[in-house]
Amino acid sequence: MALHSADIARFSWGALRGYPTRTVLMLVAMAIGVSAVVVLTSLGEGARLYVMDKFASLGTNLIIVIPGRSETAGINPSTMMGETPRDLTLDDALALTRSYKVRRISPINVGSARVTHAGRARDTVILGTSAEMLAIRHWELAQGKFIPKMDLDRATSVAVIGKKIRDELFGAERAIGKWLRIGDRRFRVIGIMGSEGRSIGVDVQEIVMIPVASAQQLFNTSSVFRILVEAKTREAIEPVKQFIIDTLQKRHQGKKDVTVITQDAVLATFDRILGALTYAVGGIAAISLAVAGILIMNVMLVAVSQRTAEIGLLKALGASPRHIITLILAEAFLLSSLGAIAGYLLGQLGSWIIRYAFPVLPAYAPAWAVLISLLVAIVTGLLFSLMPARRAARLDPVQALSRR
Repeated sequence: MALHSADIARFSWGALRGYPTRTVLMLVAMAIGVSAVVVLTSLGEGARLYVMDKFASLGTNLIIVIPGRSETAGINPSTMMGETPRDLTLDDALALTRSYKVRRISPINVGSARVTHAGRARDTVILGTSAEMLAIRHWELAQGKFIPKMDLDRATSVAVIGKKIRDELFGAERAIGKWLRIGDRRFRVIGIMGSEGRSIGVDVQEIVMIPVASAQQLFNTSSVFRILVEAKTREAIEPVKQFIIDTLQKRHQGKKDVTVITQDAVLATFDRILGALTYAVGGIAAISLAVAGILIMNVMLVAVSQRTAEIGLLKALGASPRHIITLILAEAFLLSSLGAIAGYLLGQLGSWIIRYAFPVLPAYAPAWAVLISLLVAIVTGLLFSLMPARRAARLDPVQALSRR
């Protein structure tokens, strides 16, 4: 007795159609397993890409210089607030421009003050910075101009404000060219930010930016909170990092009292963490595929007992045990394939719903997760069908025909 591919496919399809309830149950079980893998991995991958994009928006080839050492002792609250034995200064920032591999630098100061205009007032974050900040952070202006290029130690009474500050203090009034008071000093508004998002933990739309020297006068300090350095190329990041460490060590009497963080290092850390999270949720979802496989095995065992007469007839007509195993496995393969495809489509629908509900989240399942889930579904269906197939192959044709 010879079996052709068309005969096997026709027999398998007929077997599935002959028991619609059983077929639907197994299809649903397999589809749920595959869709769970697709949806959860798309969620994990979306979170990873979202975080990576947010860090990339901080700037290209960015290096951050923080006062105080934190490589060995860890970043503590005092380090984060800039409370260190030796502070960074504007002269330190200027010294970092002496490498041809450095494109631009921007020292920053951060503080909080009361901002008022025409009887309206609110407390907000004041960011002291320089003209290079706009290019380093890839920000955009909605109106006016940014802080002009000038010597870092020159204090001028100009300010760039966020959209929310503009709406709350000026309302329908034109803000460009008007004066506002920050603490006990007056500043003229020359620009309004168009960018959104967060910078150093605060909303860009809710900050007021002034020259760094003006911020030092306002907060009565000679230090800077951070120094942002942009390398000319990605390959120059490590040489620039070493240049920063060496330069500041010489300026600080041979002490290594600064922490230099590269954007790539932060990105790599988050990439590893969120990548591991994606693998973890994918693995958890894959457990449902094993459950579906067990269900297939149990249902197929029942199916074999229900179809003993059919199997006995096949063996009486000359079908060998190998033929019986082939037919049972073909049925399982067809069932697993249909369930996997249905699960894939259901998972893609779930991913689309996530993207629709959260437009900022690029929830697309990675190709490896889709491929593995489909393969595991099919292989699981085949493996768990081996026992019922071998049991059917061992049936005695006479006893099978008599349903014993």
